[in-house]
Amino acid sequence: MARKKSRERETAYFDYNLLFIIIFLLCFGLVMLYSSSSYTSANKYGDSAHYLKLQLRNILVGLFPMIFFAKVDYRVWRKLGSFAYLVSFLLCVLVMLPIPGLTRSSHGQSRWLNLGPLSFQPSELAKLAVIIFLAMLIEKIPKSLDKFSSLIKVGLLLIPLLGVVAYSNLSTAVIIFGIAVCMLFVASPKYAQFILVGIGGVAFVVAFIALAQYRSTRVDAWLHPETAGDAGFQTLMGLYAIGSGKLFGKGLGQSLQKMGNVPEAQNDMIFSIICEELGLFGAVCVILLFILLLWRMMIIANNARDLYGALLVSGIMSHIAIQVFLNIAVVTNTIPNTGVILPFISYGGTSLVFLMGEMGLVLSVSRGIRLESMKQGEA
Repeated sequence: MARKKSRERETAYFDYNLLFIIIFLLCFGLVMLYSSSSYTSANKYGDSAHYLKLQLRNILVGLFPMIFFAKVDYRVWRKLGSFAYLVSFLLCVLVMLPIPGLTRSSHGQSRWLNLGPLSFQPSELAKLAVIIFLAMLIEKIPKSLDKFSSLIKVGLLLIPLLGVVAYSNLSTAVIIFGIAVCMLFVASPKYAQFILVGIGGVAFVVAFIALAQYRSTRVDAWLHPETAGDAGFQTLMGLYAIGSGKLFGKGLGQSLQKMGNVPEAQNDMIFSIICEELGLFGAVCVILLFILLLWRMMIIANNARDLYGALLVSGIMSHIAIQVFLNIAVVTNTIPNTGVILPFISYGGTSLVFLMGEMGLVLSVSRGIRLESMKQGEA
């Protein structure tokens, strides 16, 4: 007599869809980087592909941490959360010290550590360190997060790092604060208490804007770019580029504003060149690509093997979402200029390497997912 039975079998999983999106964004970024920087590169360095070659180097360097994090079991980093936080804090303090030859400044603030021929931005490490640290911490106290006092305690642990980072780089401090709030929001069973957290965050930003004259100038340039002189020049040129692109753009490589009109066209303002050359259609496609990237990460977070993996992916997803939002909001003059790059597309060294490392961490979590397949047989 025939009898049917079912047998469960676990199948390893790897999110190739996410990997494809990352590769596509990097390749698209190379195309747009060359288009937006060729004129400046030719005039300044005598090589129209100067920034393109540097970005290719950065991507190749970034492949190492990406592959490394993807191969290593993500649960290993649970034990190193506190260590990562401490190291990032010490490096952020070190970059503030006026040590000749060790640090490099930008816009009057020291932000880079010189490591021989290369430079390193500790604040980028701080983003990843906070994600690893908070994932470890929240996993230990998930049931305590319904108390507002627990949120305050977690916030107090982050204040030293936030204060040090905000002193020289307010935009990065805002991103770190946003990552922390999003991770706590995901893990907390109560949402009303985050209204107070949001008010505290706004107060934090306002206080640091008031402490620095150049930040107040940026607010004036945001409100009245047409009368702000040099401070509003970048914003105005970016808006001209966006407006001139219309629906389908002037065509790839046909931007006029990139020819010395839009400062940092290959960095913070690359989205304005995308709008000018590819139009509203191209801009929407780029935004949809990032939405697709976040959607894949959300699927991985929802199906992660454990809470720690879900929190890691949630933190990285928050990082990408906040940075994309801030960059596009700055370019469209929705918020004051904050100097945030567009992930995977803008030119960047330390930021790109750490972003690729974070993507490797997400892929590692995806490898931990086990699919249950049903195999039927007869006996």
